[in-house]
Amino acid sequence: MSAALLSVRDLSLEFSVYGRRARVLRGVSLDVPEHRHVALVGESGCGKSVTMRAIMGILKSPPAKVTGGEIFFNGRDVLKMPGAERDALRGTAMSMVFQDPMTSLNPVFTIGDQMTTILKYADRRLGRHRRKVERQARVYEVLRQVRMPDPERIAAAYPIMLSGGMRQRVLIAMALLNEPSLLIADEPGTALDVTTQAQILKLLQDLVSERGLALLMITHNLGVVRATADYVYVMYAGGVVEHGPTRQLFEEPRHPYTRALLDCVPKLTGQTTFKGIDGTLPDYAAPPPGCRFAPRCPHSMPVCASEPADIDVGPDHGAACWLMAEKAA
Repeated sequence: MSAALLSVRDLSLEFSVYGRRARVLRGVSLDVPEHRHVALVGESGCGKSVTMRAIMGILKSPPAKVTGGEIFFNGRDVLKMPGAERDALRGTAMSMVFQDPMTSLNPVFTIGDQMTTILKYADRRLGRHRRKVERQARVYEVLRQVRMPDPERIAAAYPIMLSGGMRQRVLIAMALLNEPSLLIADEPGTALDVTTQAQILKLLQDLVSERGLALLMITHNLGVVRATADYVYVMYAGGVVEHGPTRQLFEEPRHPYTRALLDCVPKLTGQTTFKGIDGTLPDYAAPPPGCRFAPRCPHSMPVCASEPADIDVGPDHGAACWLMAEKAA
């Protein structure tokens, strides 16, 4: 891949809950190059959304605490930025689309008021001076960009007056208001019907192409990932277990967890039955000492239970699995 706009290296994070420390992220590394679509996949509870919130700096501390690693954006270490500078970066150069359109908007303010507030906040942070009419024009412009009909009417509406799909488009519009170079989308199709979900995902893909954005998307929809993403990271229990170019990862999955995820996808031929993954995610407060997938893995070896396998960081296809070391030997 090309030079990374966003680069995360060995990110570790823990939560303190009821006197216990849960190491939720363990050495997460990933890259998002400019103008590319990168997907982050894995079952619920594996750490995808927490990773995104750590990148954005919107986790409450305490209980959350970054215990190691680096986050670089345009070559600068985000974790070492002064608070005001990181606040200015969030929502301007990088922005996030949250996963539930039904609850992510304030029900007592109009869409226009909420979008204007975002513009005012960014203007203060960046030292910009715009008149009310200029902000209003920007709101209408972005609503048109996300294919909203009659933007003036939409801006005057309250969230309850809009469908789920329209609310999701509004959330995307909010994320685009300040022309970010990186858009992070956390399950943008959640709570929507299949047809509307497809429209929203197609809209995001079009925006990446038309506006030259970089997109980092969390999704459970492996079909969408295969059709749209350039590169894929697979997470399990707080760590990246496999990464690679989309086509190569789907055609030649190397980690048993990735293969298990792909086996969970129903086949149109009907020749195979739906498969689940036996077992559950480990306790983050007391995880197994070796590979966290070992207790659920049908190929587990003694070394898997005692020592986690390394994974190469870079653009090539890599997997954190001792089976790969055995094959290489």
